[in-house]
Amino acid sequence: MRCCVWALGAFWAGIVGAAEAPVASVRSSLATRSLLTAIAASPHGMLMAVGERGHVLVSRDGGEQWQQSAVPVDVLLTGVCFSDDQTAYVVGHDETILTTHDAGAHWRVAHYAPDTRQPLLDVACLPDGTVIAVGAYATVARSDDHGVHFRVTELQAAPVPSVHKAARMDDDAELEQPHLNAIARADDGSVYVAGEAGHLYRSNDGGSHWLSLPSPYEGSWFSVLPLGGPSVLVAGLRGHLYRSDDRGEHWLLVPSGVDTMLDGATRLVDGRIVVVGLAGVVLTSADNGHQFDVTRMADRKGIAAVGSTSLRPVVVGESGVHPLTLSVRR
Repeated sequence: MRCCVWALGAFWAGIVGAAEAPVASVRSSLATRSLLTAIAASPHGMLMAVGERGHVLVSRDGGEQWQQSAVPVDVLLTGVCFSDDQTAYVVGHDETILTTHDAGAHWRVAHYAPDTRQPLLDVACLPDGTVIAVGAYATVARSDDHGVHFRVTELQAAPVPSVHKAARMDDDAELEQPHLNAIARADDGSVYVAGEAGHLYRSNDGGSHWLSLPSPYEGSWFSVLPLGGPSVLVAGLRGHLYRSDDRGEHWLLVPSGVDTMLDGATRLVDGRIVVVGLAGVVLTSADNGHQFDVTRMADRKGIAAVGSTSLRPVVVGESGVHPLTLSVRR
């Protein structure tokens, strides 16, 4: 889904000048059926989905009903996370970062840089109030003051021998400034980033310093899911799915049974793991990510992300937002 979105030049080449204010998103009766790219759940189960034209949708009943928020930008939004039930952060194109402290009723533009012509692609909320967003060309936007200010840098990481070099600042080293597609925090405090061309990173100190991880695949990764303890799952192009049980130092292939792009993953309340991707692919594991069963959504539309509350899993993608029906766990 993300590589398809990147191919849409209209989203890439924003014509808004750096001195111009963002244009507010327009409310749409079809917002729930439009392209949505990310979804997250608050600690007590409120869902928030984001996508094209600055659409932000909120559900307080597990995905049955959705309300569109009034948002001060109309760019493609690509990532969302919750710090608590009231505080959320949304990122998107034009290096947009939005914050809300009243569960989406009102939004503030915390960062907006259309002159960069590049997107932020995902965001993670850490328990201490730190917020870290990642995006194109190794971009990292970090706030240590609960989203009041963001500092934008390029990810630099300690390399591992004979594996990918770390991202660096050189203007002529684009291949060493990979697009960073996904970020996630593990229960043990580790923060993982997955990117293009096989780049994987881990931070042991809340994103202050990064370590390059060996990658089992040189294609792009689009999802990283900590599984508890030292275990972590990564998913990407052509159905590639791997797990590590030592915080990314070594990887084991997990047969996915598909060759389509895998783009999102979550752990359900009952412990099952769900991975989603293009062509309506839904992978489900009941053994902590060692084996997966394959099903597909009836419409075969691409799925960008999956979220979950105590009520049900919900997917977003090409055809908007939909509840996901899985077989009862035995």
